Amino acid sequence: MAARALAHRRHRHREGAFLVDGLQLLHLGLAAGQVPNAVFFCPSLFAGPGAPAVLARCQQTSAQLIEVSAAAMASLSGRDAPPGVVAVFPLVDRPLAPLRLPPDSLVLVLDRLQNPGNLGTLIRTADALGAGAVVRLEPGADPHDPVAMRASMGSLFNLPVTATPDLEQLVAWLRCQGLRLVAADPYQGDLWHQADWSGGVALILGNEARGLSPELRPQMDAWVRLPMRASAESLNVAVAGGVLGYAWLAAHTGVARTTAPDAR
Repeated sequence: MAARALAHRRHRHREGAFLVDGLQLLHLGLAAGQVPNAVFFCPSLFAGPGAPAVLARCQQTSAQLIEVSAAAMASLSGRDAPPGVVAVFPLVDRPLAPLRLPPDSLVLVLDRLQNPGNLGTLIRTADALGAGAVVRLEPGADPHDPVAMRASMGSLFNLPVTATPDLEQLVAWLRCQGLRLVAADPYQGDLWHQADWSGGVALILGNEARGLSPELRPQMDAWVRLPMRASAESLNVAVAGGVLGYAWLAAHTGVARTTAPDAR
């Protein structure tokens, strides 16, 4: 089955498609207006109303519906207990050049991140912050990787995620959007709560092992750091990005909005 090959990055990019596995992710993709190319389903694996509800929503689209055996579904799904529905969606990467942002936006710029879990978590964080975009400087992890998709919890569908291997193009685009380039570094810059977060900001986060690329460092307008009071060598990049992103949000809103449900 050709859909199985979409577990591999080269096949995803060759086919321009990726596999979405998980009822919540499917609901979120459909809610964002994404239309699957194909939907695979296995009624014998349905447990409760969740899978039939997703399938009913898919039936309202132009997607091709394909019933498969339990064994075929197990080979498509990366889950121990497949929910009985997986779908193939077109890649959602957007080109960088035509993307335009509202004034005073936050953009997360990820410099050659390698861990798909970190990438997915940062996409989810950017969505929660109301960021204008996530821009990946390649080569790096693929946001359509199954691990990244699960970590993003569907946020890949909700905001522009784009990439470029061209550092000059990236910097020129950021400048064209009127953004200040602010990089995270454990050893230099203002402390996170004392930094200037005014206006539009491109928050630059470096590679997990090597930090910011040497050729990117001279382009920075400012540096920001998080204190480490004990013996940890560094913070996880997704954790650092979340803390710094919320520092930007606090500076722009005073109090971060919450949509948490009533805890009763």
